Amino acid sequence: MSEYSLLIVRSRQREGECEDAVHPQFSLRYVAMSPDDPGSWQPLFNRVVAADRAGVDRVVLSGEHVVFGEHLENYARPELGGRAGGQQPTGPDGHFLEPMTTMSFLAGMTSRVRFTSSILLAALRRPIVLAKCAATLDVLSGGRLDLGVGIGWQREEYQAAGLDFGARGRLLDQTLEVCRLLWREQRASYRSAGLSFENIHLMPKPVQPGGVPVWVSGTVNPGAMRRLARFGSGWIPWGKASDLAAELLATIPAMRDAVAGFGRDPLEIGIAGKLPNIPGSDGQPDPQATIAGLPELLDAGVTDVRLQLPVPAEVNSAEDYLAPWVTAFREAVQGRSQQTKGVLR
Repeated sequence: MSEYSLLIVRSRQREGECEDAVHPQFSLRYVAMSPDDPGSWQPLFNRVVAADRAGVDRVVLSGEHVVFGEHLENYARPELGGRAGGQQPTGPDGHFLEPMTTMSFLAGMTSRVRFTSSILLAALRRPIVLAKCAATLDVLSGGRLDLGVGIGWQREEYQAAGLDFGARGRLLDQTLEVCRLLWREQRASYRSAGLSFENIHLMPKPVQPGGVPVWVSGTVNPGAMRRLARFGSGWIPWGKASDLAAELLATIPAMRDAVAGFGRDPLEIGIAGKLPNIPGSDGQPDPQATIAGLPELLDAGVTDVRLQLPVPAEVNSAEDYLAPWVTAFREAVQGRSQQTKGVLR
């Protein structure tokens, strides 16, 4: 276990927290988009139900675009919010399910698994409407919603919504300010350059204390890190750090330093990290070999471990497939916890 990981544990012990206060989460990434009409989204529904039954902690719905323009090459431009060398996985007529609607539908099919978006272009929604939708989903799901948000890269999408693409960071901040205010205050008033209201009520409030947890996506840049420090329950890395474990491990200290510079305790912020698949002799991801990479992520501070697996489309087969993955994950976490307790004694 790294010195930094031990520092985290000892810090929480000094604060009176139990050693297991930060419980690593097993998350599955499912793609809620298709290059063409898939004919049916039933395979997605089945895989989510199977995850719920198998004991997966969180389903991450990936893929969010409200509309598309035709300049898809801009996805490869980091200065616009894209990925260096990236390629948009669909054409302009790709099929993208709207995340809030989809998570509401899936929550009604499940009983325990959490849901999050990766990511929701929250600034495209009117703030009070998003606040209401998220609060409603949180209530109906029994507090199983995390809201993953980011600014996006597509100018045409903001233009079609009548919004200034160049101001999308400020618009996202405003959206999160209004959501948090309405989730927490019985009688809310707000004033900014573009939006003001007084004595506004929103009910019901989210089930989760303080409102729906917000996970902020972004690279380590001043705008994203300021937003993370202000609003974030967790951080969703973007760019190379979202795909490459080595890049993530190198970037986490910079993220922690950045949010600390904005006055936030970085140990309060969860971290999403991708666990790379390791193939077995059959060429398919092997649970034991893949989970062997888990301790390195946990030692670095990752709390939300995200996997993308070739889960079967039929619900019972999917549950059978996922069961050994969940078991291997839990055993690895338990073994690390026991190791930590031994070191601290």
